[in-house]
Amino acid sequence: MAVLRSLAAVGAVPGLWWGAARAAAGLWGRCPRRGYAADPAQSPPTFGFLLDIDGVLVRGHRVIPAALEAFRRLVNSHGQLRVPVVFVTNAGNILQQSKAQELSALLGFKVEPDQVILSHSPMKLFSQYHSKRMLVSGQGPLVENARALGFENVVTVDELRMAFPVLDMVDLQRRPKTTPLLRNDFPAIEGVLLLGEPVRWETSLQLIMDVLLSNGNPGTGLATAPYPHLPVLASNMDLLWMAEAKMPRFGHGTFLLCLETIYQKMTGKELRYEGLMGKPSVLTYQYAEDLIRQQAERRGWAAPIRTLYAIGDNPMSDVYGANLFHKYLQMAKRDGAEEQGAGGLWKQRPSATQSCASILVCTGVYSPKGTEPTQPAQGVEEAPFHGHRDFSFSPGLMEASHIVNDVNEAVQLVFHKEGWVL
Repeated sequence: MAVLRSLAAVGAVPGLWWGAARAAAGLWGRCPRRGYAADPAQSPPTFGFLLDIDGVLVRGHRVIPAALEAFRRLVNSHGQLRVPVVFVTNAGNILQQSKAQELSALLGFKVEPDQVILSHSPMKLFSQYHSKRMLVSGQGPLVENARALGFENVVTVDELRMAFPVLDMVDLQRRPKTTPLLRNDFPAIEGVLLLGEPVRWETSLQLIMDVLLSNGNPGTGLATAPYPHLPVLASNMDLLWMAEAKMPRFGHGTFLLCLETIYQKMTGKELRYEGLMGKPSVLTYQYAEDLIRQQAERRGWAAPIRTLYAIGDNPMSDVYGANLFHKYLQMAKRDGAEEQGAGGLWKQRPSATQSCASILVCTGVYSPKGTEPTQPAQGVEEAPFHGHRDFSFSPGLMEASHIVNDVNEAVQLVFHKEGWVL
């Protein structure tokens, strides 16, 4: 986490963005209309795409029409991608295989599971916790996801509630009618996995707090809460996300904010994370970069991938994350430092990637007219910072390299810059 904080604290640095840099006020301006003539010059790809999903390709369960147009350009006549593409989403309440199938059906071409990065995918690297007994919070195929990540011994919030029914007292209908016998045969919990927003927030908040305050023995009580507390791994820091509703919906970042606030209020100390994954984490972009490289190698594209284009709809997660990763690449290149992340967990071959450009679209969270609560209107005071507590506010990192209407215009923009046929 120190790596992320130090990078985020750097803020806007000359040369962080290439091309025509936008003034800060331009971020909140109108999405430009662009049109490019096709350039016949084309060569093996030296660039790849990191595509967000919600608000870029789909809104809820509906595909955005521009996404279909974009993939008509990205996929050749044989149904194969012309350039390496990885889908990087902060969603996590679904299996990787299921997300790939869902995207295949929506976009009309075969998406492989290893082209999809869920918010918690980099947890595969945290092998020191894989054998520990972990409480897992979220919804959907929780146990399957945890096991796919390498965690061998997990307990769900529902299983914990059933073992200790007196812990869950908010819903009057679920309160036990009699006082059950206190269990002393329940193995201690050794850590907490937060994979996504749960359905019953009050139950998850209460039981996670019970585990942290009791050092993993929620059936007992401690006179003093242990600190440091049990290890906590979390993914998806998005405060908000965009579905079919006109206004953004609460994301897992909102749940984390609740948990952090409750812990701070009850203990007077800060909730600490052993790992925070999902955009805008540098570790997530390192993970995506490696999948892009592997994809290019499988296709026989010998030229190294030197530029990544990250297309998203959320200035805080997509733009901030891409710019933070770009800054990381520049620092690693300048200092000649070994590329690592998450306390040295990530060790890969020397990176050929030289830059990561952020492209912001206007089909999701970002509103070009300032009508969404996530963005300020022209002449209105600066919007509040919606990023996670552990990522310093740096206005420059939220300034996109380019702003376009939709993902189809983004692909056209990139093809034009790279000299590719549209």
